[in-house]
Amino acid sequence: MAEKDLNEETKMQEEKEAVNEEETGKEKDPSSDPGDKTESEGTQTDSKSSDDTEAEADEENADPEADGNPQEDEEEGDEATDGKEKKKLFKRKEKKDKKDEKIEALTDQVKRQMAEFDNFRKRTEKEKSSMYEMGARSVIEKILPVIDNFERGLDTVPADEADSPFTEGMRMIYKQLMTELDNIGVKPIEALGAEFNPDFHNAVMQVESEEYESGHVAQEMQKGYMYRDSVVRHSMVAVVP
Repeated sequence: MAEKDLNEETKMQEEKEAVNEEETGKEKDPSSDPGDKTESEGTQTDSKSSDDTEAEADEENADPEADGNPQEDEEEGDEATDGKEKKKLFKRKEKKDKKDEKIEALTDQVKRQMAEFDNFRKRTEKEKSSMYEMGARSVIEKILPVIDNFERGLDTVPADEADSPFTEGMRMIYKQLMTELDNIGVKPIEALGAEFNPDFHNAVMQVESEEYESGHVAQEMQKGYMYRDSVVRHSMVAVVP
């Protein structure tokens, strides 16, 4: 009894497997149903069309900034390049300005030193000239008494010896001495008959005179001399009151 039931179950299972194999074969065979194939192709075509439409819509709605603008990228690159060039120019200008400032400072320093040297040269020349004049004045002051004695000696020559060779020789020496003093700038001060001037005259007395007016020199007792523009010795005079 049990064997019979087992055979029946095995037979039923084999029938089910056969039915399943037939259904599976129909699904795998595309030629079994041409309508299904057409419907499938239409479905695929519609799917492709909808996909293309969606792709085009996505392309139209796509953000132009998403992929970047080549022109803007190029402009940004140019701006970056210009920025670098400006920085380089600024640095060059800054270096040039510092260089110009240094050149101006050195030029000013050189000008100051040249001005100081020129002032030193002028001051030195003036000091040398002053020292020369001081030395010359000292020598002249020592020579003036000799000249005074020459004049006194010539004034005391007797009349009978005025034309003697000795007297004539003394006059020639005196003339030569005065010529040399005149060549170096030593000149006698004009006093007799001139108006009294304390810058040139030294009044030691007053005298009455009918020949000269009041305030004028009536008598010269000692000659005064000048060296160039300065007085070496004032004239010793008598003035009319």
